[in-house]
Formats: sequence, C-alpha cells, structure tokens
Amino acid sequence: MRVAGLMSGTSLDGIDVAVVDITGGGWATKVATVTHRTIPYPARVREAILAISNAEAHVGTLARLHVLLGELYARAVRETCRKSGIALSSIELIGSHGQTIFHDGAGCRFFGRKIAATLQIGEAAVIAERTGVPVVADFRPRDVAAGGKGAPLVPYVDYLLFRDRRLGRVALNIGGIANVTAIPPGAAPEKVIAFDTGPGNMVIDALAGLHSQGRLRFDAGGRIAARGRLNPSLLSLLLRDRFFRAPPPKTAGREQYGREFVERLLATRLPLEDLLATATAFTAAAVACGLERFIRPRMRVDELIVSGGGVHNPRILAYLAAFLPGVRVLTSADFGIDPDAKEAIAFAILAYETWHGRPANLPSATGARQPVVLGKITPQAVASRRPPVQA
Repeated sequence: MRVAGLMSGTSLDGIDVAVVDITGGGWATKVATVTHRTIPYPARVREAILAISNAEAHVGTLARLHVLLGELYARAVRETCRKSGIALSSIELIGSHGQTIFHDGAGCRFFGRKIAATLQIGEAAVIAERTGVPVVADFRPRDVAAGGKGAPLVPYVDYLLFRDRRLGRVALNIGGIANVTAIPPGAAPEKVIAFDTGPGNMVIDALAGLHSQGRLRFDAGGRIAARGRLNPSLLSLLLRDRFFRAPPPKTAGREQYGREFVERLLATRLPLEDLLATATAFTAAAVACGLERFIRPRMRVDELIVSGGGVHNPRILAYLAAFLPGVRVLTSADFGIDPDAKEAIAFAILAYETWHGRPANLPSATGARQPVVLGKITPQAVASRRPPVQA
C-alpha cells in the first residue's frame, strides 16, 4: 500500500511529506521510502501558528487556520507527487499528524473534572477533498481518551524500525521538543521506555530569531552558539526544573518552552550568543539527564540514533557525545532513514495500522490503559473514485 505521511512539528519548519510503500502488518511491517520533501510554511502562516500557540486565540481565527492548513497539506501532497514524478492516483492513503496548537496530556481540573486535552489542526476533510485520497488524522485524542498522555506516539515506529536482539538502542528525535524511545536488547514492545526529554530546537530557534532580528529561523550549523560561551550556572539552574525529576511517561511542549521560557532567559541579561550556547547545551544535557535517571538504571545503552532537525546542528551532536561517554551516537541515516523524513514516515505507518484496524500506541510510552486504534478516518471524495451518477 502506498501511503503519504504528513508531519508539521513544533519547530514550525514547514510540512514534511514522505511517500512510502508499506507491506505486511504489525511487527512484520516493511517500509520502503519512495520520496520525501519539505515544503516551508509561508512566513505569515508560521507567524499565525505561533500567535495562536502562545495566546488564547479568537475562535474564528483558529477555525480559519484549521481549514487553511488543510489546504496547505493537500497542496504539499500534490506538489510532492508532481516534483517526484509520482502519480497522485498511486497514493492510497494519507496520514496527517496536523499542527499541534495545544497539548496537555497530564490534564488539570476543569469544571470539576480532571481533563486532559490535545489539539492538532489541519482539516482532514479538505485534504481528502483536494486529493481524492482517504485521510487518517487526529491521532492523539484516542490515546488521551484511553488514559494516556497522547504522546509520544512514534515509539511504536521506533520499535518497529530499530529493535535489535543484541544491542540496547535509544532513538532520539530532536524537533521542537526532543523525545527518546529506549529499546532494550531483545525486548518485547511492553518493555519500551519513551518520553519527552525537554526542549529540542524550540528555544534555540527562538533565540536565533532574536539574535538576527527576525532574519533567521534557526541557528544553521550551530554557528551562532559556537561564538558564545556556555554559562554553567544557568545550565545547572535549568536542569533543576522539576520536569527533569518527574518519571515517565511525560510530555513537553510550547507551553513549557515557548515564549515565556525564552523571556525568562532574556531576563538574565546574558549576551544572546551566550544564551544560544547554553540553550544548545541544555538540549543535549536534558537528553543525557533523562537517560541517566530513567533509562540506564533499567538497560544498557549501546547506541543513540538521532533524527529530526537537530541532526543538522553539530554542536548538539558534539554535546551528546560528550555528555554520554561510551554511547555510539548515530543518525537514522545510518539505517537508511532520512532524519528529516522519519516522523512523516512514522505517521504514514500509524495511518496504515489504523486503516487496517490495528492498535499503534504503546501504553508503556503514553500511559494509556490499553493499546488503541488511533485517529479518525475521512473517506476520499466520492467523485474521485466513482463515475458520476447519471440522472
């Protein structure tokens, strides 16, 4: 089955589209990548997403952005097919993660009840209508309804792709937020440990934008951070946050590491280059902290397999190697998986499992009471699959 996976993460880089051919099912699933492209968000759309994520949005703005993103996702699929020489009609299913606007997997008291909530936007009906392809979207709420935190969901795919009989492996994705999937040697899926470790690129990107007065969206190659000086006192203070002591399963997001967090960093009055150097080290140190506290006491870690935008920042990779002596730091490219495409590939696989009625969450990762079938299915446009009815 040919499936297109769509991912637009908290880094707001744009829309990742991965087209894959999938065979088999469950833990016997086999995946072959056909093509992958990243289509950047228009600057004004990115600004609108940031504004909504950082504030209480006007409901009309939110509703319109929901539809607009559906249009952009559909266009991204069509553009990827056209530029890659793939017939759109060969795509049998689309898996769309959507754009996370709000995520509180832990929940809080609301009208007398504890309510956990997650919201991803990007109207699936629009994607299906514009492409003629059925869409699986809105993956996270079903896990939340089953008592989970709605994240992380990619550990199912990490286990599928990276499990090994002999080696203890940790898959690390560095997007806006960083998250890990720890797979003990020869382990069953129930033994997988997964959680968000803290910020990935989110804080670094925000500081790079401030340093460049809005001209840069990220610190390319870690070059700005390389000109700054790591502030050990600030790094130590950041690592004392209670988030790092909380046991998994746990999630993080823009709610913790968005605008307010950056404003607290700016209040230190340190030079922006020093803040960037420290934020870059913080991303890696938070990963190391998570491994030392919650993973290494339970398993041997032989390899760290990195994916996501963070693989392009050699400063992060260097800090990871320094903070995790004895661990071999690799990227998913070493396993034939484009680091920029991995999460889009993951949601293609999750959509495929949903289409076939199979659960694809790992309760050991999300805290759900049981495995559940994720997402909602939007059928293809009728006219695109059937001849018109004659009156």
